[in-house]
Amino acid sequence: MSPAESEPSGIHCRLDELLAQRGMTLTRLSEMVGVSLVNLSVLKNDRARAIRFSTLVAICEALDCEVGDLLDRRAA
Repeated sequence: MSPAESEPSGIHCRLDELLAQRGMTLTRLSEMVGVSLVNLSVLKNDRARAIRFSTLVAICEALDCEVGDLLDRRAA
C-alpha cells in the first residue's frame, strides 16, 4: 500500500446514518442499485478511494437524498 492510499481522504460517507434513517439494510441497497455488498461496505466504512458518478446517482436515488447528504468533508 502506498502512503497516499493509507492517508484519509477527508471525505466521510454517511451511508450508515442514511440507511438507519430509512430502515434499510446494506443488502437491500445493494440489490436496488446493483452494486456489490463488498463495494458498498468499502464506501460505508470510508475506505473507498473513488466512486463512479453513476453509482453515486443510483445510491442517491435509492435513498432519496442529495450527494451532500451522503458525503461530507471532514477536516484532516
